[in-house]
Amino acid sequence: MAATSTVRLTVAQATVQFLSAQYSESDGVEQKLFAGCFGIFGHGNVAGLGQALLQAELKDPDALPYVLGRNEQAMVHSAVAFARMKDRLQTWAVSTSVGPGATNMVTGAALATINRLPVLLLPADTFAGRSASPLLQELELPHTGDVTVNDCFRPVSKYFDRVWRPEQLPSALLAAMRVLTDPVETGAVTICLPQDVQAEAHDWPESLFAKRVWHVARPLAEAAMVDAAVRAIRGSHRPLIVAGGGVGYSRAHEALARFCELTGIPVGQTQAGKGSLRYDHPQCLGAIGSTGTTAANQIAASADLVIGIGTRYEDFTTASRTAFQAPHVSFVNINVAGLDAVKHSGLGVVADARETLEALTGALQDYRVPDSYAQQVTDLKAQWDAVVDAVYHPEVSSDEVGSDLGQPAGLLTQNEVIGMVNELSDPRDVVVCAAGSMPGDLHKLWRTRDPLGYHVEYGYSCMGYEVAGGLGVAMACPDRDVFVMVGDGSYLMMATELVTAVQEGVKIITVLVQNHGFASIGALSESLGSQRFGTKYRRRSASGRLDGDLLPVDLAANAATLGVDVMKVTTAPEFADAVKMAKAADASTVIYVETDPLIGSPDSQSWWDVPVSEVSTLTSTQDARRVYEEHKATQRLFLTPPQ
Repeated sequence: MAATSTVRLTVAQATVQFLSAQYSESDGVEQKLFAGCFGIFGHGNVAGLGQALLQAELKDPDALPYVLGRNEQAMVHSAVAFARMKDRLQTWAVSTSVGPGATNMVTGAALATINRLPVLLLPADTFAGRSASPLLQELELPHTGDVTVNDCFRPVSKYFDRVWRPEQLPSALLAAMRVLTDPVETGAVTICLPQDVQAEAHDWPESLFAKRVWHVARPLAEAAMVDAAVRAIRGSHRPLIVAGGGVGYSRAHEALARFCELTGIPVGQTQAGKGSLRYDHPQCLGAIGSTGTTAANQIAASADLVIGIGTRYEDFTTASRTAFQAPHVSFVNINVAGLDAVKHSGLGVVADARETLEALTGALQDYRVPDSYAQQVTDLKAQWDAVVDAVYHPEVSSDEVGSDLGQPAGLLTQNEVIGMVNELSDPRDVVVCAAGSMPGDLHKLWRTRDPLGYHVEYGYSCMGYEVAGGLGVAMACPDRDVFVMVGDGSYLMMATELVTAVQEGVKIITVLVQNHGFASIGALSESLGSQRFGTKYRRRSASGRLDGDLLPVDLAANAATLGVDVMKVTTAPEFADAVKMAKAADASTVIYVETDPLIGSPDSQSWWDVPVSEVSTLTSTQDARRVYEEHKATQRLFLTPPQ
């Protein structure tokens, strides 16, 4: 038997060489699985993965390019945003030191796993040999010796491993690739690398570093399940499609458009599914649910069949299970994940969205919704479009409202800001957002013209994602302008990756909306009877409460210190000029604008279940509880089996 050829490398060097040889393939198209490695070095990884990345860069700068980030959580957000724009076929690795550097990534890991987006996390860990314990930043527990702070990653990772010995590395890496390229089980993958093991040398088989191509499958639906779905659709009179993120990852946009044009079935879009149809497609009713359009929500309320495609039926999508009110409504759920296919007791078609839509289109050539239903869809869509036009171009000034919070009169509204960015951006440009009032307003109001033009992280709705996510989006799509829409609350959480954008020469346009507080939670608090308590950025007054003057924080000046160009605007013409200048520029820009926090977006005529105190001495809370109980009575469990 011939001897196996080996190469002597450290564990860290072997990891880097292995990752640079991994590829994904879908529909016959191959691409590198890892675009590179984000990293912040500390004592846990500087001599291990840091040395390995340096060595690889000097040999071949394109093998696994290294990007220095500013915040560990932010690096994960950038990697995740990149992966989403690449339809989960390409991502980044992220390296951090042991201790706070590692645990800072836990939030990013949770976001990745909840949104089912692939990212490889490589946190350093304490010494496997325990020769110098207790180490700096080592967790010591009296009841166990094998737990470190990195065990925090276990519940928020789709795969978790710790490489105690070099021999364990190949199996850990191969398992990681399996999960990262699985369309169902993907998410955060964590491989902990003890700092002494990273630097340990081992004789590796050369075959470990050969090019590997991981096929991303398109599971086909069983013929019997397609037939059952066809029967359900034929038996319906008011069907509605709920399009989720799975439409995008399946690249099923054209298949969905053909299916809707054939059948006349209208579409409501989740946050992740927005862009599955162009906003002006005849069957597109826009956003659905708690932050939806009145058009989609009115159709949903009377739908007798809901066809969920690539959606996990988040509470915002279902308006906390109050959106679908027809007495005998049933569900057909098309999803690669069995977990989602069985929700609401639906007929589960566990399969790829594009393949299933094409099969349904072929089987339903002679089906079309009733003319009266199609006309209602057209009328409701036109009514909502008129609403959006009105808030994009308001005729009524907000002079009086602005004074209620001690802010300047005549401020722009957030609706106007969204409208100007939407209308002045190119169809292929991308809007990025994640938390606060902005995601809900964008979900209702943004007119998406390209499948990749809308990027709102709403599975975890993580404050601070916006700038970091925008960086990842721009790195994935350098031929598109990226508009990061962020409020002052999220900006203050994490604006650090503006520095990384400057470092890497990546252009993002950040629209920084200053409304002096948490506008979203402020409005929610008021609706729940809590009077916007703790949601305004104010000085503490003589009364001991946070109800004094507005804080003298200059976020425009702050942004300028991070190396980006800043334009501070107050009027609509100034804002429009700033957007045009930012698009024409080659470098990153921040457009700073103050808006009126008391003028919200149009009402969705929908609900979101946030419990209100059952007993209270506050009249506002008592009133809110009565409203809450009225909505609560309309919730449905959908336990009836499909017919």
